[in-house]
Amino acid sequence: MSWVLEWLDRPATLRRAALASLVANIVIVGTGGLVRLTGSGLGCPTWPRCTDDSYVTTAEMGHHGLIEFGNRTLTSVVSICAILALVAAWRQRRRLPRALPAGIGVLLGVAAQAVLGGITVRMALNPWTVMAHFLLSMVLIALAFVLYDRTREEPPRWTAPRAMRAAGVLTTVISAIVLVLGTIVTGSGPHSGDTKAARTGFDPESVSQLHTDAVMVLVGLSVAMWFGLRALGAPLRVTRAAAILVGAELAQGAIGFVQYFTGLPWYVVILHMLGACLVWTATLNLLARVTTRSDQSVAKAEDHSLASTA
Repeated sequence: MSWVLEWLDRPATLRRAALASLVANIVIVGTGGLVRLTGSGLGCPTWPRCTDDSYVTTAEMGHHGLIEFGNRTLTSVVSICAILALVAAWRQRRRLPRALPAGIGVLLGVAAQAVLGGITVRMALNPWTVMAHFLLSMVLIALAFVLYDRTREEPPRWTAPRAMRAAGVLTTVISAIVLVLGTIVTGSGPHSGDTKAARTGFDPESVSQLHTDAVMVLVGLSVAMWFGLRALGAPLRVTRAAAILVGAELAQGAIGFVQYFTGLPWYVVILHMLGACLVWTATLNLLARVTTRSDQSVAKAEDHSLASTA
């Protein structure tokens, strides 16, 4: 037992567990997309059981049951990663006190996601609950990223100017709006998850155009941040974060155009969903790089506050 506690006390254990939690929350978005895109959303027609008499899929339910049950099973992997990260964060709370709240948030989010998934099934894949299910995954990815980012031990060496910090926040807000509009596009399109599932009623072409407009704003802001950071002489890690975001957005935009002009084939749509997760993660990474203050800046601010009080 002592070796387990010693293992949990290692900084590398917490960091790897946090990374595993982040990756697992991204992967389950892809498997959830597979459920919807193969029409398997009601492969297990009830919850928490798969059928009225069984917690697992049956041969009579075919491949739709296997796909839906497989996605539900992956929730266990996500939960294990969240629990492991939380236990490690608790053990190391004195060394990294800010990691613990994020670890708690991830585990609570996983529990909430499981409940919302059950509600979504019981509501026969109502498009609004399906949208909420996806957006909650984005919240979970954000919490998992915060947990992972807070396991960094090296102190930041640069503090961005206030205008650049504000630009980072604005970029993140626009990225979130793009995600919301993307879910509305999906909820208005043909991939409902089941032939009997309802749609939002919005015109798919109109909401797709609105989504595209928001993406253009996001790309413009991201490119402007990259140029601005380079002009300010920001550290390589910071400018690289902006470049990664721009690259992810361009790749995601290319996938989006391909899926639109090829009639939304399911395998391209899955790539687009995973791409959304990567763009969101890259956005959060850039936000963290431009809003984290260096130790020297924090010390100067504290000294100024003490001087003002005196």
